[in-house]
Amino acid sequence: MDKIVTRFPPSPTGTLHVGGARTALFNWLYARHHNGIFVLRIEDTDVVRSTQASVDAIFEALEWLGIDWDDGPYFQSQRMDLYKVYIQRLLDEGKAYFCTCSPEAVEAMRKKGLAEGGRAKYDGTCREKNLTPNGNGVVRFKAPQTGSTRLEDRVKGNIVFDNDELDDFVIARSDGSPTYNFVVVVDDIDMGINTIIRGDDHVMNTPKQMLLYQALDSPLPVFAHVPMVLGADKSRLSKRHGATSVTAYRDMGYLSDAFINYLARLGWSHGDQEFFSRKELIEKFSLEHIGRSAGVFDPEKLTALNGDHIMATSPGDLAERALPFFKAAGYEAVPGPHLEQVIETLIPRSKTLQDMAGQAAFYYQEITYEEKAAKKFLRPVVLEPVRLLAQLLAATDRYEEKALEDVFKSVMDQTGLKLGKIAQPVRVALTGKSASPGIFEIIAILGKEKTVARLKTAIAFIENRMSD
Repeated sequence: MDKIVTRFPPSPTGTLHVGGARTALFNWLYARHHNGIFVLRIEDTDVVRSTQASVDAIFEALEWLGIDWDDGPYFQSQRMDLYKVYIQRLLDEGKAYFCTCSPEAVEAMRKKGLAEGGRAKYDGTCREKNLTPNGNGVVRFKAPQTGSTRLEDRVKGNIVFDNDELDDFVIARSDGSPTYNFVVVVDDIDMGINTIIRGDDHVMNTPKQMLLYQALDSPLPVFAHVPMVLGADKSRLSKRHGATSVTAYRDMGYLSDAFINYLARLGWSHGDQEFFSRKELIEKFSLEHIGRSAGVFDPEKLTALNGDHIMATSPGDLAERALPFFKAAGYEAVPGPHLEQVIETLIPRSKTLQDMAGQAAFYYQEITYEEKAAKKFLRPVVLEPVRLLAQLLAATDRYEEKALEDVFKSVMDQTGLKLGKIAQPVRVALTGKSASPGIFEIIAILGKEKTVARLKTAIAFIENRMSD
């Protein structure tokens, strides 16, 4: 085969959803794996439902996913002259014909076919009439009435369609506008598409499209029909299963590398490996390892995988991506070493960037004590060590980790307490919670002023409770 050429042809009637994003990803990965070409084509012939806002949303989602294209974007609405040329070619070669049967008449034919135990299809009334255009007829493709059409699918295996089950389907409506199955084939021929990876809901369109390829004397592309993406209840994925728009996951703080890793694993595998970098996906992707079973979208697995990708990403890279979430939370966070230090402490405990921003609150905002934590740890027995710690920390300007360890050791030596008995009350005093990043890391990032002030607030809190 020549250079691999794949395509992604979304309809701009809404945002890019999970199933569409996976189709785009599979085509992109296959093209990148083979050093091929990935084409983006916008199928906007549905004038009523297609919008520029949807086009923009698709571009935005692909950009976030890091799915770039080598050719396009093409817009079908701008290619009508080309479709007319191909329609006329089929008419001139006797492979298509005009039909003036009314929609009501065609419907009656279909009902009759079913009633007689056959197929609901057009009966060929106008097939041999040699009608000329009269302004209100459609153009039908003259499909073969005998034999079979064999689809050699790279995922589903071989599928044979009896040609007598197909009717002479419409390729141009009465207003002259071409139909979906026709324009898809013309575009794929014109753009040199030789590999088509798409959802298996398109399987029943394929025999019609294959017949059009043959009628236009064009070689068939490789077809690979991928099982659908389902929700946890095994029904087709929809909004009731959670967010299905790709950018919704971006806005919830998922990393694009984690998202495409999860999308790739919805129907494709490479042994037992679950975690893939973008580079690994490109290196290992193949049609042979796409499964025949539907992929089940599990938000919990996506979130866990996102946490793994956060762990594998440097604080510097995360800082750039997390900053908008910190800003949205109202923090006075700015790019730089301080933000990276904050993020480094939160990486092990964060599943999403939104989650990370929530956990960072104590670094930037006034804290309140969790009632249970305060009751357990901010007790009179800790007044002496906390007072001593506040004094020692106020007297030092060395806030690197080793120096802080020495300060805590001094408190331990003077009070006879172990680190845990001191660290937990201090943790609550500084963060308001009983669980947080490492205590020395927190103090180093908060700095002297905030640390000492919060320790003094905790001391006052304990004293007030003693006097109640």
